[in-house]
Amino acid sequence: MNELAITVIGRDRPGIVADVAEVLARLGANLTDSTMTRLRGHFAMTLICVGPAAAEVEAALAPLAADGQLLATVRAVTPDGGAPTGGEPYVMAVHGADRMGIVAAMTRVVTGVGGNVTDLSTRLAGSLYVVVAEVDLPPGTADELAGRLDRAAADLGVEVSLRPADPDLL
Repeated sequence: MNELAITVIGRDRPGIVADVAEVLARLGANLTDSTMTRLRGHFAMTLICVGPAAAEVEAALAPLAADGQLLATVRAVTPDGGAPTGGEPYVMAVHGADRMGIVAAMTRVVTGVGGNVTDLSTRLAGSLYVVVAEVDLPPGTADELAGRLDRAAADLGVEVSLRPADPDLL
């Protein structure tokens, strides 16, 4: 069995998730991890599945993209074995007036202490920009990171919070 990374993007419409899931099920591909969202009227899906060869999945998904409204890509990936990272899970939330560079600056601060961003969402509502990120931190670095984040947030004119994540909810 092959581990595959699949992306599907395009103008949102009802049925995209069902269409893709049905194609994969017919091929005997097991969906293991996925994230799907709607971004300003566009649909975006990224998933990992275990199943047939990439070329077979690509060919099976091609009819869904035939009208040019969707783009589907399939790529073989190396399984990671599901090994735990050893990091401590935290949630970083940032909000404030929209301006260029908020995500770049705040995620660079996380990286600066050896942290890894494992999930990130942003939303723009009027002039309010909101970032919510799940991050894995090296043990014992949360206090240092909180101080660095506060300084970066002050420079950007935004608010930031960092709290331990409840691993049962992630």
